[in-house]
Amino acid sequence: MNKRVQLILLSAFVIAALCSYVVYRVVGTRIAANHRQTTRVVVAAKDIKLGNVLQDADLGTVELSGPPPKGAILNRQDALGRGVISDIYEGEPVLENRLAAVGAGGGLAATIRQGMRACAIKVDEVVGVAGFVTAGMHVDVLISGNPPSGANADGPKVRTLLQNIEVLSAGTDIQRDTDGKPQQVQVVNLLVTPEQAESLSLASNQTKIQLVLRNPLDTAIAEPPGTAVAALFNGKSTPPAPATASRPHTATVAPKPTAAQKVFLVQVFNGSKRSDQKFVDGEEKQ
Repeated sequence: MNKRVQLILLSAFVIAALCSYVVYRVVGTRIAANHRQTTRVVVAAKDIKLGNVLQDADLGTVELSGPPPKGAILNRQDALGRGVISDIYEGEPVLENRLAAVGAGGGLAATIRQGMRACAIKVDEVVGVAGFVTAGMHVDVLISGNPPSGANADGPKVRTLLQNIEVLSAGTDIQRDTDGKPQQVQVVNLLVTPEQAESLSLASNQTKIQLVLRNPLDTAIAEPPGTAVAALFNGKSTPPAPATASRPHTATVAPKPTAAQKVFLVQVFNGSKRSDQKFVDGEEKQ
């Protein structure tokens, strides 16, 4: 066989082999992409509300392609009997940070964060912002009453005691009603620090409490001075009493009134020339 023909056949064989290898790699990559590793994770079989304890009927499993979400529970036995500290919706993976610790149980106690306290205060329809204070909202706590004797010259006063306080629950049931509407309740539980709990407990016994609903995204802390009854009729806030004791006393002398000065005009004739000269009373002629 001619060497030229042999060279052509060898070249064709090499090119065919390279093309086959490229096609094999491309097809293999696509097949592998369509058969990614799947992971079976635990999901909610129905909507699970805050405070509930997970039962077997509340859970299901589903296969997810790729790596599972961070903190996802893979074994349903790890979730059974644990309290829910945040609402979980149907089909949503059950995560560790949405459940209370093992043995903590359910209900309100499981939702209290480390180092915080749940402080209950009595409210009525007006104090509870017409029933629209529900779990997860943020409020300011206002107190009103008569200050201690010696400081109530302007009558009853109101001031902001606490700001941006999270509401844990409203009433004995921490859920909303069957229609998803806020409930008219008589008790509101607030998430506070131990120091705030002391102040709130004292205020609930000695003053009247008013809750002010605020936007949860508004975390700014204001510094209102407080308002007295006298300021409502004056149309302005009562200014603080000036600290006169710390100010040095200085004597002021009123300026003496100055009398109108007299001006004299003298005309001098020197031949045909005339000149005028003015003299002020009390001044010496220079």
